[in-house]
Amino acid sequence: DEMIATLSASLAIVSLPNEGEGWGGGEQPQASPSVSNTLPSPQPSPLKGEGASEDKPCSPVLSQIEPTEGQIKVVYRQAGDKYLLVEYGELVLDLNLRFRVHALMQWLQQQGIEGILNLTPGIRSLQVHYESKVLSVHALLEILHRAEQALPAIEDMEVPTRIVHLPLSWSDVATQLAIEKYMQSVRKDAPWCDTASGNASNIEFIRRINGLDSIEDVKKIVFDASYLTLGLGDVYLGAPVATPVDPRHRLVTTKYNPARTWTPENAVGIGGAYMCVYGMEGPGGYQFVGRTIQMWNRWGAFKQDQASDFKDGKPWLLRFFDQIRFYPVSAEELLQMREDFPRGKFKLKIEEQTFRLKDYNQFLGNEAESITAFKTNQQAAFDAERERWIASGQANYSNESELVPADTDELVLSENSRAVASHVAGNLWQVKVKEGDTVVEGDAVVIVESMKMEITVPSPISGKVSQVLCQEGSSVAAGQILIVIETDQAS
Repeated sequence: DEMIATLSASLAIVSLPNEGEGWGGGEQPQASPSVSNTLPSPQPSPLKGEGASEDKPCSPVLSQIEPTEGQIKVVYRQAGDKYLLVEYGELVLDLNLRFRVHALMQWLQQQGIEGILNLTPGIRSLQVHYESKVLSVHALLEILHRAEQALPAIEDMEVPTRIVHLPLSWSDVATQLAIEKYMQSVRKDAPWCDTASGNASNIEFIRRINGLDSIEDVKKIVFDASYLTLGLGDVYLGAPVATPVDPRHRLVTTKYNPARTWTPENAVGIGGAYMCVYGMEGPGGYQFVGRTIQMWNRWGAFKQDQASDFKDGKPWLLRFFDQIRFYPVSAEELLQMREDFPRGKFKLKIEEQTFRLKDYNQFLGNEAESITAFKTNQQAAFDAERERWIASGQANYSNESELVPADTDELVLSENSRAVASHVAGNLWQVKVKEGDTVVEGDAVVIVESMKMEITVPSPISGKVSQVLCQEGSSVAAGQILIVIETDQAS
């Protein structure tokens, strides 16, 4: 449940996040804050929210604590029948907010409250999974309000952190394949996809939108950065959502629109101001920088011994507040590491340290001028990129292109022929056969990309391909005939 819980609902995704603004003028939270509001009076249904009426839409906000000098803003939202979302501060990327979330999570864990099933921290929020038959939402709200009065000040908080050194194959061939596939069958003119270097890449786009002078500047930042793990399971299999500790290392990007239908396992990408390592193959939208080793142990407990980097019987590699630091390896070296790592033949370098929030905030103050200059340049480049999209008509891309099915109204099939049609609308990724090929019933003849999935169109009969009425990279409509297969009389 911890890995499946929707972390993305908790993320504060903004174009250019500003650190240290969540407390208002640099104010830090103090111990024993005074709660500025009271619980809403009991209502027939907690989903109605405060102020709901017959002619006023319901609100998911059940309660709210307004900010004061010693109290940060807190919003409590109903998030389904058995979930409540606690949100801190404003929609900014601020590690102080993440520490506040951590303090609340630890407090709730220490209380041993019956009815609380799971706690899932986000960047500035905590999702509480509770059993409503055991713990009512009003009782839970009372506990959470009491927690705000009991939580200590966070400015002196410190947490264990591990420096986890991971190999990174820069602009790996697997990510290049994913980009080529995207350009062929999803969006040919995507401004984040570049082939000028001879290989498909997102890195030129990352350079451009961050106002950097060269690809080498992008590479230097990625390998110099220390990525602090703020969440796990984004969205599956232990995938970390992390951000550089130093704001000057926070490369900012948009995400793919529309998303990719395929991302290689353990691809490393940047979306918003966050870095993610994809835990498994699947769809995705982060901009690629490379590929690394496995984040999830799918090989069983027999590999979780003292020599393994997977500890405490957990199948995920990383922990909250781990710092990821990449070092460069070749694509061939990475393939060997990926072969050896599950077998215990390749060991990671991991250093145990302590992350102190007070030291971090002091670092922000000392480097404020340089950080501001970096962000100012970055924002100007980001705005310029958006203006280019507007000027070129790429800003409001729609993937609902006008489908023009092949004219098959006059297609006459012989008695021994069968038409093979697509069941869904989408983009044609692969045509697996050509005219004259022999196929067996069930063979894949076409693969269509639709709804972030690859959908195989099988042959309904055994026979010979007599007509191919489609081509790779084209759009197809639901019901459109793609292939004609002819079988002999005996069939």
